[in-house]
Amino acid sequence: MNIVEHASYNQHDVEVTSRETLFKGFLQVEKVSLRHRLFEKTGYTPILQRELIHRPEAAGVLIYNDQQQRFALIEQFRVGALDDAQSPWQLEIIAGVLDGDESPETCIRRESLEESGCAIDQLQHLFSFYPSAGACSELFHLYVAQAELPEQGGIFGVAGEGENIQLHLFHYSDLAPLLRSGRLVNAPVIMALQWLQQHIQK
Repeated sequence: MNIVEHASYNQHDVEVTSRETLFKGFLQVEKVSLRHRLFEKTGYTPILQRELIHRPEAAGVLIYNDQQQRFALIEQFRVGALDDAQSPWQLEIIAGVLDGDESPETCIRRESLEESGCAIDQLQHLFSFYPSAGACSELFHLYVAQAELPEQGGIFGVAGEGENIQLHLFHYSDLAPLLRSGRLVNAPVIMALQWLQQHIQK
């Protein structure tokens, strides 16, 4: 199997002819006109127009404890899932947006206290990835961490930020049924729990 270690092209192979801000708030939306190199050809595409959503970098962590044989997920309302047939309340890992020049690790430690009350020491980085590169600039940093989990869940979040978050604690025996249930519908939680499943099986 051939592994593609390097991208075929880079930023120098994209020509941006114009950028127009359509909206600027917590998110920013731009209309971008550009052309880019074509595979196996010397030419470029015609001028293309794309809407680009700018969102700050984010980081998330799956908290687990091998001694307790448990892991933690949170549940909260998500407007992006407003029309989801099952529920707009999503099961997720603890996560948040980086604040200014904040590092992903600092962000995660802060968010963990706010959303679960758990203090995190050692963090293990799994992946950094674009959740929706077809339209959004957000880069997500995914971590896992062992921490002491509380005996039971509770309600967390920063009220001033409109957060109302429920902490759920699961046993390792819940992992396989949870992955099969169809209840998990966002990439970071699925990726993190697949890692945990492999970790347990080692």
